[in-house]
Amino acid sequence: MKKLLSIILGLLFLLNLHAEELILSDSATISLLTCSPGKEVYAKFGHSGLRINDKVNNKDLVFNYGIFSFETEDFYYKFIKGETDYFLGVHPTDLFLSEYESRNSTVWEQTLNLTPTEKRKIINALLDNYRPENRMYRYNYVFDNCATRPRDKVLNYIDGYVEFQSSNETKTFRQWIAEYVGTETWLKFGIDIVFGMDADRMAKQYESMFLPEILMNEFEQAKIKTVNNSNNRRLVKENNVLVQSKVEEHNAPGIFSNAFVSLSALLAIGILLTLYENRIKKHSTFLDSLLLFASGIAGIIVFYLMFVSIHPLVKNNLNLLWLNPLNVIAAVLIWFKKMRFTLFIYQLINIGFLVLSLIVLALSIQTFNSAAFPLIVLLLIRYSNWVVRIKHRLFRKSKFLIKNN
Repeated sequence: MKKLLSIILGLLFLLNLHAEELILSDSATISLLTCSPGKEVYAKFGHSGLRINDKVNNKDLVFNYGIFSFETEDFYYKFIKGETDYFLGVHPTDLFLSEYESRNSTVWEQTLNLTPTEKRKIINALLDNYRPENRMYRYNYVFDNCATRPRDKVLNYIDGYVEFQSSNETKTFRQWIAEYVGTETWLKFGIDIVFGMDADRMAKQYESMFLPEILMNEFEQAKIKTVNNSNNRRLVKENNVLVQSKVEEHNAPGIFSNAFVSLSALLAIGILLTLYENRIKKHSTFLDSLLLFASGIAGIIVFYLMFVSIHPLVKNNLNLLWLNPLNVIAAVLIWFKKMRFTLFIYQLINIGFLVLSLIVLALSIQTFNSAAFPLIVLLLIRYSNWVVRIKHRLFRKSKFLIKNN
C-alpha cells in the first residue's frame, strides 16, 4: 500500500513537471547515477540516469532514458527487428532508488562539477527532451541507450570540452559484453551466435561507454577543459553511494549451466549413438531430422538478424556456415526416399560449410563461442555418417538398375 501511494504521488509530481517549467536555484546539482547489474537479462549491464537535486526548491528527480513497455504493439517483433522504442521518463529520486534497492543493486552517485550556466543548459535540454513529441527514441543497445544519452546530454552543454583519460583497457564489443554475461553461459552462447564479425571490432574509448559502469569510470577520471584554460576542473566533484547492495548467498551453478560442458556431453552421446547405430545397422532418421530442424531454425534467426534487422553487430555473421536456414527443408526431405539423391548432394555441400566453419573458428576470422565447437563436430559426424550410408544405398540401387537393363 505504501509503495502504491508513492507511485500515485510520483505520477502527480510528473503531471506538475509536464505542466510547468522546472524552477531551480543556483545551488541545484546534477549527478550521474549508475546502478549495478541485476539478475534479469535486460538488467545484466546495469543502468544510468541523471539526477537533478535542488534542496532549496525541494525538487529531486531522475531523468531516466531506460523506459520501455512490453505492452507496445508488436513489441517482440519490433525488438527482434531492432525497432524498439524507448522513452525518457522522470521519477522522484526516492522512487527510483527504492526500485533498485528492491533489485539489490548498488546505486552510485557522481555529482558533476558544473557551472550554473552549464547546469541550466543541461536542464533545459532534458526538459525539451521530455516533451511528449521528443521523449521517445529508437533504442540501440550499443550506440544509443540509457548510458549514452545521459553522457551526450552532459558533454553537449559543457563550456569547453571533456578530456577523458585512458582508464580502461581496450576490448572488442564481444569481450565487453562477456564481462557482464559470462564466458560459458547459455546467454553468452546465444549472443555469440547472433553477433557477426562487427562485434569483434575493438570498441573505441567513447564507444565503450555504452556500459553504465564503464561510463561511470570514465567520468571519474575525466577533466573539463575550457577556452584559455580559465576554468579547467575535474568533471566529477563528489561521489556518494545512495544504495548499497546486500551480500547474497549464491548457489554453485549446476554443471549444465555451462554451455560448453552441456554441448560437449551432447557430442559424446551423439558419437556413442552413431557408433551403436553403425554396429547394429539401424539408424535414427528422427535424430538427423531433429538436428537439421534445430540448426535450420537457428539459421533462420541468424539470417533474419543479418539481412533484415537493424540491430548493430549482427551483420556479416559467419555462423551461417554451420547454421544453414535451408536445413529446415532438409529436415522434412530426409524422410522421403525419392529425395535421397537430392539430399545427398545437399549434405555434401553442408559438410563443406561445416569444414569451413571449423577453419573460421581455428583462424579466429570471427570469434565463435567455444560451445559451438562440439555442435559443429556433432553435425559433421551425423551428416557424414548419413552421406556414407546413403552413398552405399544409391550405389547398390544404381547397380541393380544397370543389371536389370
